Amino acid sequence: MSGKIAKGEAHEVSEVSGPLLDFRGALRAGAKRVATFSFGNLSVEVSIVGSALFAFARRAEGGGLALRAATWSGEGDVQLVAPREGEAARFRITADAGDYLVAFSAAADAFDLLRCKTHFTPARSLYLPFVPRDLFVLDARDDPLGARGRVIASQRGLNAGLVYFHSDDGGVGTALYFQNLTALNPYFAATGTKPEDAVGGIWPELGYLVPVPAEGGAAAEPLPPGREVPLSDAILVLRPGAPSDERQSARYFLQMLAAAYREIEAPRTDFRDWPGRAERTLRDLDRAPEATVAHYGHRYVHPYTAAEYPDSMVQMSIISALCDWGKWSGEPHPLEAEFLAGMNRFYDRELGTLRRYLPNVGADKDADAVDSWYLYHPLLNLAKLALGGNPKARALFLDSIDFAIKVAHHFDYQWPIQFKVTDFSVITAAAGADGRGQTDVGGFYAMVMLRAFELTDDKRYLDEARAAIDAAIGLGFALNYQANLTAWGAVACMRLWRITNRKVYLEQSYVYLASFFHNCEIWESEIGLAVHYRNFMGVTCLQDAPYMAMYECFEAFAAFDEYLAAGGPELDPAARLLVSEYCRYALDRAWYYYPDALPRDAISSEQRAPNGHVDRALNFPLEDLYPDGQPAGQVGQEVYGAGAAFVFATRGFHRIEGAPFLLAADHFIRVVEPVGERRLVIQLDGEHDCFARLSIVRQKRKRLPPVRLSPVRGAPCEHHAQNVDRIDFRVAANARYILSW
Repeated sequence: MSGKIAKGEAHEVSEVSGPLLDFRGALRAGAKRVATFSFGNLSVEVSIVGSALFAFARRAEGGGLALRAATWSGEGDVQLVAPREGEAARFRITADAGDYLVAFSAAADAFDLLRCKTHFTPARSLYLPFVPRDLFVLDARDDPLGARGRVIASQRGLNAGLVYFHSDDGGVGTALYFQNLTALNPYFAATGTKPEDAVGGIWPELGYLVPVPAEGGAAAEPLPPGREVPLSDAILVLRPGAPSDERQSARYFLQMLAAAYREIEAPRTDFRDWPGRAERTLRDLDRAPEATVAHYGHRYVHPYTAAEYPDSMVQMSIISALCDWGKWSGEPHPLEAEFLAGMNRFYDRELGTLRRYLPNVGADKDADAVDSWYLYHPLLNLAKLALGGNPKARALFLDSIDFAIKVAHHFDYQWPIQFKVTDFSVITAAAGADGRGQTDVGGFYAMVMLRAFELTDDKRYLDEARAAIDAAIGLGFALNYQANLTAWGAVACMRLWRITNRKVYLEQSYVYLASFFHNCEIWESEIGLAVHYRNFMGVTCLQDAPYMAMYECFEAFAAFDEYLAAGGPELDPAARLLVSEYCRYALDRAWYYYPDALPRDAISSEQRAPNGHVDRALNFPLEDLYPDGQPAGQVGQEVYGAGAAFVFATRGFHRIEGAPFLLAADHFIRVVEPVGERRLVIQLDGEHDCFARLSIVRQKRKRLPPVRLSPVRGAPCEHHAQNVDRIDFRVAANARYILSW
């Protein structure tokens, strides 16, 4: 079960650019030192090299990094000025084009961390010239051409601005460069640019490539004179040594990303009334003619508003969410049984499997075609109902499971994009973006097998789960195909670890998480129409998709609830932090998928054929939100995403027997235990040095009573806000509290 480091750039310098040679030549000509400081295992020398200010971070054993903080044309006067609180050094640079302010800060804890912020005030209206990437890796002789190492991951599209790499000669060790793109919104706004694929590079020339507009271009804007704009907010996280395999590499990545995350100012979140949204969704599912269609005497859910043929994945996703709602509310909703009654029509007795479409699907569809993940997704939700005691779901699940295994064996646990269920002939083998199939289906398949094992106690299913996870070892950061599948793969690994006690599966769960967060938008965009919604911590739905999608958002949220619950105290704190923060922001961010939460001009006037139309009055989410501010809803309005409100409501809100309120939190609550009349013990499941919002939410036709929240063992507790409908507390995200009323 050994796993080599996943795909990376060449170990040696494979391409030499003009900027690389220019830097090398200027460095050999001589650098003028202007300041020094040290922290942790690093010494930092700030020097002028040619017409640029560089910070050289070096280790005693040799090798290091050169981070360019500013570059100018013509003469430049560099002055060391008094640093502000928390800064190691501050510089003012006066040049012909304008003035630069550069501030360095440093910290040493578990990792060495260097941060550099650069601001620029133009002296006149100007277009910034092209500036090369801002980071060079150096060998022990300060020569970038002698550095050996590889890039493991870099920015994808408009996801987090990062590049993750390590040296092979013991110099730099392992490094994460993170560009805080949120801080650069004023620059993007002033220039009409966006930071797509802005952070990356080819070894040893890495880092941030400032997006500059083409002068005279349609969107080109010069920087206005006299107005300060941020040019860079770079964070370098460093640790000695290189990871030995992909599992260690993934864990290092999560730990270092969490360290960078703690440095940035995360945006606020707002309370969202998900139970209210869920009730309105129930009404629209039941009454809106655009939501359902009749076939064979049953009602089926449209995938999009009054559009597309019913399919088995859509039905079971909605049924599963309705089941959650019924358990939460204390009474099953009639729609759950009504929709489940029609599922048998998807079952093909000859093949022994659920098909994607009903038998009467139109001739414009290939009735035999199925995406690999579509084959397995309905089974996961059937198993969930079966484990809850539903005999119909149990029978349908067990009748389909052998075919599911047959497919896995045929493709040797490496699934294509799409194939025919009749003969397994491949329709689409791989995605154009990366030349791979559905790489994370193995993790999802393992989850289905683990549900089968839980249902039957048949070891065959446990062996299948292990085989699927083992087959995915080696994919590393190329593992992610679709965000929700990757999240469920992490859960499968965690559950395998708990069942087998083999730590390799816990470690492999970090590979799934690393691939997931590699595709995460760890910044808040204010580009274009994105000012009307939030994207922070959103994940692009596919490995090459330009947008976030609601379905993948709430499914990952549900998966991570299980992941954290199974992880327990052994879970790496960095993993707990990132997963908890993803879920915290999902509860807020997901609200903006609903068309009534957006202004009309932020929604596309046309939808992708044949995906129907957008109806702002319906409580069904739009499929697509874009970090670059394109109009939302270009793909369509997801009726199949209607389960989102139920998932967020049932996991973010807790009913308290006999209480006139709901208990809500932006972190998962693991314990709600009565310990007396009108007295509860509450345990949150976040990271130890983070904070959560805990809310007491008035139920309809009730009044909020006086409440008291008492920390156990001195945990922090702040009465944050109160009105007639809600009382908010700011509490420690992993602490225990006593609530009384």
